[in-house]
Amino acid sequence: MARMWPLFDSTGAGAMTERTRTLAPKNAGASVARSVCPYCAVGCGQLIFHRGNKLISIEGDPGSPISEGHLCPKGAASHELLTHAGRQTRVRYRAPHAREWTELDLETAMDMVADRVWESRLRGFETTRDGQALMQCRSIAHLGGATLDNEENYLIKKLFTGGLGLVAVSNQARI
Repeated sequence: MARMWPLFDSTGAGAMTERTRTLAPKNAGASVARSVCPYCAVGCGQLIFHRGNKLISIEGDPGSPISEGHLCPKGAASHELLTHAGRQTRVRYRAPHAREWTELDLETAMDMVADRVWESRLRGFETTRDGQALMQCRSIAHLGGATLDNEENYLIKKLFTGGLGLVAVSNQARI
């Protein structure tokens, strides 16, 4: 029988280059965090691989009793949601009575939201009504989204009701 060249032996070590022999998955050695897909209320599990404060990949979590490692097309594209070059990193803002929009960095916009929530709370917070202790704020409401699970919405509810005194707190969590 004629001897085959290693070039044609696709299963032999002779067909592999040194680079091929040393290949490893892109998430090898990366830290992993468990998470929940941010898209819908199903609650599919995701594994978030990161290294050096950089996102490496997002995959379905085989340990999730809900999705057993599977993700829908939107969930499978979560990595792009966070890393796409076209991702918006600035906020468009139109001041009251202004005709033009301006761009703000995210930190400035978040500080503005926090300041306005606190100022609204100070204006609308009632400590007593008719001589009775009340400790509530009816000038702000909060609606938690379906991308948060019950535990996260519970913590948010505790912050908004116990911490800020809000009475209009609801959520649409499904799991």
